[in-house]
Formats: sequence, C-alpha cells, structure tokens
Amino acid sequence: MLKVNNLRLGFTSARKTLLAVDGISFEVAAGETFALLGESGCGKSATAQGIMRLLPANGVISAGSSIQFASEELLTLSEADMRTVRGKRMAMIFQEPGTSLNPVLTVGRQIGEVLERHLDLQGSVATTRMVELLRQVGIADPERRLGEYPFQLSGGMKQRVMIAIALAGEPDLLIADEPTTALDVTVQAQILDLLAKIQLDRGMGMLLITHDLGVVARMAHRIGVMYAGELVEVASREEFFTRPQHPYTQALFAALPEVSRRGLALTTIPGQVPSLAAMPGGCRFADRCTQAMPICRDVSPAWRNAGVGHVVRCHWNGAANEGKSIQRFALSEQCSEAAAFLAVDALQVHFPIRRGLLQRTVGHVRAVDGVSLSISAGRTLALVGESGCGKTTVGKALLQLIKPTAGSVKLGGSELVGMKPKRLRAARRHMQMVFQDPFASLNPRLRVGDIIAEGMASLGLENDSQAQRSAVAALLKQVGLPDEATDRYPHEFSGGQRQRIAIARALAVQPELLICDEPTSALDVSVQAQILNLLKALQEELGVAYLFITHNFAVVEYLAHDVAVMYLGRIVERGRAEEVLRAPRHPYTQALLSAVPTPSLDAQRAVIKLPGETPSPANPPQGCHFHPRCPQASAVCRERYPENSSISATHTVNCHLFS
Repeated sequence: MLKVNNLRLGFTSARKTLLAVDGISFEVAAGETFALLGESGCGKSATAQGIMRLLPANGVISAGSSIQFASEELLTLSEADMRTVRGKRMAMIFQEPGTSLNPVLTVGRQIGEVLERHLDLQGSVATTRMVELLRQVGIADPERRLGEYPFQLSGGMKQRVMIAIALAGEPDLLIADEPTTALDVTVQAQILDLLAKIQLDRGMGMLLITHDLGVVARMAHRIGVMYAGELVEVASREEFFTRPQHPYTQALFAALPEVSRRGLALTTIPGQVPSLAAMPGGCRFADRCTQAMPICRDVSPAWRNAGVGHVVRCHWNGAANEGKSIQRFALSEQCSEAAAFLAVDALQVHFPIRRGLLQRTVGHVRAVDGVSLSISAGRTLALVGESGCGKTTVGKALLQLIKPTAGSVKLGGSELVGMKPKRLRAARRHMQMVFQDPFASLNPRLRVGDIIAEGMASLGLENDSQAQRSAVAALLKQVGLPDEATDRYPHEFSGGQRQRIAIARALAVQPELLICDEPTSALDVSVQAQILNLLKALQEELGVAYLFITHNFAVVEYLAHDVAVMYLGRIVERGRAEEVLRAPRHPYTQALLSAVPTPSLDAQRAVIKLPGETPSPANPPQGCHFHPRCPQASAVCRERYPENSSISATHTVNCHLFS
C-alpha cells in the first residue's frame, strides 16, 4: 500500500539544508501496522510529514526520494491532487492536538469538513455520523461536545477528537504520530481496540509512530527502529521482542522500568541524539554505544541479515563486551506505619461554579472530596488515576498553592491549612514541587543559575552570591548537568535536561518532601531512566520522601513503596505497592491495571473495558462514584458511598464488595 524508497528530507537554514531523514526505505502493506520507534529528534515525525507532504516552508525533499501510495508516486502530484488524497485515502493523527485543532471552529465543524469534502455527507446524516465517531473514540455526551470548541476539552479529549477527524474519511492508510501519549491507560486501550477493529474490518494500513514499547507489542506487525535520521533495525514483532540486535534497540529495552529492576539502577544511554548540523561520519550511534569499535567512527555500517525478515545496520556482530558494573540502590523498606512526615486528613478542594451577570454560585466542582494519605521520610507514595480525578489538585493543595476548602494537611506535625502567609512561606522550604511541564514552569528569561538560586534567596537560605554560585554548581553536579549550564537559558536544553533543572531548583532549598507531578510523562524511555535513577539516588542519599503523581504503572512498579488509587476526587484503594499492583481489590484498580500495555509478547492481558468516561466532578453520581462504570455494581452501590475496609494491616479499599 505504501512504499517509501530512499527518502531524504531536510530543512534549509542559512542557505544550507540539514538532513533530518537520510535515505530511509520501508513498506506498509494493507491491513499491516508498521511501527517507527526512536528517541525524540530521530526524524520519525518528519518522516510522517514528508509522506503527507505537510512539511513547513523550509522543508525540502531531495531528488531521488520516492513515496508510492497504491502504486501512485505522491512526490509528483500537484497540491490540488494531493488534497484529494489527504483525509480520504490517507489520514494522519498529529502528535499535539492542542495545536492541530482549529481553536475558532467547533468540534462538529471540524469533523464535518472531512465528511462534506470526502464523503459528501451533510445535514442530519453528517451529524449522526459525527455523533457515532465521537462515541467510538470514547467521548461521553457526544451531541453536546459537537457544539464545543477545543479550549473547552481536556488534553485527552482533544486527542480523541483528532482521532475521530482522522477516521472520518475512512482512510486506506492511517499515519498515527504518538496517538495515545496524552491518554490514560483505560482510554488508550479503548482507542487501540478501535484502531485494531477498523484495521481488521477495512484492511487499513497503519504507520504507527511511538516511543511506547507496550503499544508496539500490542499493535505492530513489523517494527523499524530509527536513530538520527536513519533506520538501524527492521524486524517482525516476534523477532524484535525476542531477539533485538542493534545496541540502540537493546539499550531502549534495558531502560524500561519494571519491578524486577527495583533495586537496580536503570540502564541509560549517555549523551544525546546528534544535532542535524553535526552528524558523525561513521555510525551515528557510535559516541553513545557501549559496543563501539574503531571502525564504527569511520565507516557507516551496511545492512545485514539477522534472521527471517530481520535486518540490522551495525558493525557489531553480537559478541558481548566486558559488562559494566550495575549500581544498586538500598531499598528503603522501613514500615509504612512509621511516623508520617506528611499527614493529610479529609482534604477537600471545591471550586465554585458561577453564572449570570452577578456571578452567583450555582454549584461546586468537587475536584478533591475527602482525601486522606500519609508519607514517611524516605518513602515514595504513588498517586494514580485517570485524568480529571484530582491528582494534580491534591499536589497543589498540599503546598497551599490552591486553598483547601476543608481538611487537614500536617507537615512534620505543623498544620498548614490556615497558616499565616509568613510562616507558610518558611514551611514551603520543607516541601517542593516538580511540575509536569518543565518548559512551562521554568522562567524563559532567567539563566539556569538564577532559576536555581532564586529559591535560596527568596527563603533566606543563602544570601552570599559566592556561596550561591557554589551551591548551584553542587546542585547541577548532583543532577548530572555540566557547570556551563549555569549561564544558559531553558530553551537551550532537551526535555530531560529541563526536567533535571526543575529537580535541581526544587532541591535548592533542601526539602524533605518532593511532589512530582508526571515528571516523566513526556520523556523518551532513555531520558526517563536517567530521571528515575536520579530520583532514586537522591532518596538514598538525602532521605527525601516523594509524592509521585503519575499514570505510568511501569514507573510505579519500579519506584513506589506505597500506592493510592484515586477516582473522582476520592481515594478508592491504597496499600503497599506489591499489594495494590499484584492483588488489586477495587474494580477500578483492576480495570486500570488490565489496560496497561506490556512491552513483551507473552504478557498481554485481557482488558477490562469500562463504559463511558469519568463523570463530571461538578455532578458526581449518587452512592459509589464508580458504580455507573463498574462491572460488579449492585443496588447498594447506587445508594451509599462505601466505607473504608481493611484487606490487611496496610491494604484498604472503599468498595461494598468487601464491607
């Protein structure tokens, strides 16, 4: 269906063309999913844009490149002819729906454009089809959503609208660029099932771009691994997961966090993907490769066969080099019943809903509705749940960045709720937050040294400028950044490096508790491994406690001592990590864990499918909040909220099945 041959594309800059994709070739058959894997900056999205002919103004496809779709050469088509291909025969799900959706058009208008142009559907027939599409991608109350604008939707819902637009024209080929990155595991499972069903029914081909090996294991038939603009390994799904050959592919697998590596440092890939302006002459991975030989730096490797349908581009023949020593962490397994450094009791955060000219309060959004938790020194509590359940609001309310409506937050025995501003400012040095998006949370106008020193000066920890510089240098070394980073700006760093800067800023005031809000969600597995190793090392060295807010269960398995599962503003299950993850009792926890895609062939679980989506916290259901979606709901679930029931001394659940 799709045949890409010797694709070379780049971007012009200062009268030079910098190649982002350098001579890659692959094919996608009807009914097949071909996955492109690799770190950010490897050229995966540029490849997709080149195939769709949606490159920016400075994008150039070199002579000799060929992209054939159903035996038709796309690179020779006029733009008018290409517009008839896009949307109808070939569609794309873009990585960032927030910038891909038109902010001044309603959801219905944007889906309707595709239906009208490519399927000649209008009026009530088109509306019926739009509602059906939104329902397919898991959007509740689709009739109402058709009249809403993108800014009225959450990130996950925008992603689902983007998927609905791509599927509206019933394409023969779908290019999906990180289609599930912003989605919870339950919605992700629903979307992947939908794509697999459509593929089976229509024989649709799919080019899947992702860095999630779990999604690859579940969806892909063949996999291509991309590095620095080149394909370095192509294999069938079975060969790829049982016998990865290229050192880069092996390093990606070794960087995955999982429970079996709990006491070990994760394998990291040193350095970064080379810049377009400084591509090495030989193997492009040589500077980061543990198996590099002298020939690797001088000669670009040729393709060689490594099995049936398995080719690899590497000089190394598989003979093991001397293994390096593995860093081990001393697991803090002290009793979770030890004196809690942070104790939260019945925390509530309700936001008023105001309407009318006089802005009268007509209701409340119950974002957090009675959360209780505790964290001891040197331990990690993971707070997990779907988007919109109130996890981030809990983190901000603990720091009093959002004023709690009711409840108690005690830090080291001191009550923070209602504390005078001056005392609260001083208390904040004991508790800091690492935000989800480091680029948005770092001041772009300040140098890194000033960003890190700002907290010390503000809280009066270090007023002497020379002492500040020394402290900043020590912090940068602690988080694995060079000294020269002090005088650079945030935009000059990669995502993983910016997250390290955010961690250094939080550590500058020597806190005893770090609240980490999805600190690895947007990172590649190799960069994620660096951040997780850093957090573990800091906990071992400094005894820092973590509240880790995430929806990545692989990270939870690797890092957390205790787990609390949150649904619609309330914690429904909590306990030690091994109890909650190995023997979940609440139906919601069971559904979450069943939906997690695993990066192996023999561990794919049957997914427990939840109907609909999380109800609005402005109008929570009567009784147990989960009962409208629960496969085990009974009459009592609809009448009253369940009490807290003990499964063991450390494992509790709010469910009528155990009361």
